[in-house]
Amino acid sequence: IGSFIVVKRMVSLAGGISHAAFGGIGLGYYLGIDPILGATIFSLGTAGIISHFRNQAHQHLDTLVAGVWASGMALGILFIYLAPGFAPDLFSYLFGNILLVPVENLALMGLLVCIIIATGTVYYHRFVAVTFDEEYAIVMNLPARGLMLTLIGLTALTVVMLIQVVGVILVIALLALPAAIAREYSSSMKAMILYATLLGTAFTTSGIWLSYILDVPSGATIILIAAAVYFLVILGRDIRHHYAERED
Repeated sequence: IGSFIVVKRMVSLAGGISHAAFGGIGLGYYLGIDPILGATIFSLGTAGIISHFRNQAHQHLDTLVAGVWASGMALGILFIYLAPGFAPDLFSYLFGNILLVPVENLALMGLLVCIIIATGTVYYHRFVAVTFDEEYAIVMNLPARGLMLTLIGLTALTVVMLIQVVGVILVIALLALPAAIAREYSSSMKAMILYATLLGTAFTTSGIWLSYILDVPSGATIILIAAAVYFLVILGRDIRHHYAERED
């Protein structure tokens, strides 16, 4: 999903949905239900709102994202303040803790993975069309609005999974950085998705290992490794371009 988001330049959307999901986490604490269930409901609702206003009201995506971003965080803070007692796992939802994900949440993550992979496989070519040129997809009589709604919905489900790995605040990085790196070395969308998946696996695995060695939070370590690799890739690209221009 990150590959489609990077190509479509909707990275901020993932950040907006993840921060809006914090409202669902707060609602879960307030109602005494699983915060991840609340986050799922809020994330899908936010995806629907963004898609509706993007199509119907012709609002700019960044403005919509800013609105849901702030509103979600504000609602989360309000619900947690009103909830009786103390929210013991709040820090893990903000910054993630991949080592303490409950078994029932692992089952939910597995279900979401199956939904995302199945939908992405069935609609792959249509997603590629609407991602690269939405207007051309409309001309070709593809249901561009429905496809974008589906893609944003899959982004929402992906955000819910990543919240449990790196937390609300760091979701946008883990979703975007592997895909951004993969784009530098890919000649096709399928290759980009494959490389991004492998990079995400490498970052999370090495982040867990390094956090164990250094005794530091795993979510933050995963993101720092991904960011370090990304900046090294960009720096290497700029150096190559510099020397190529000098040779010309």
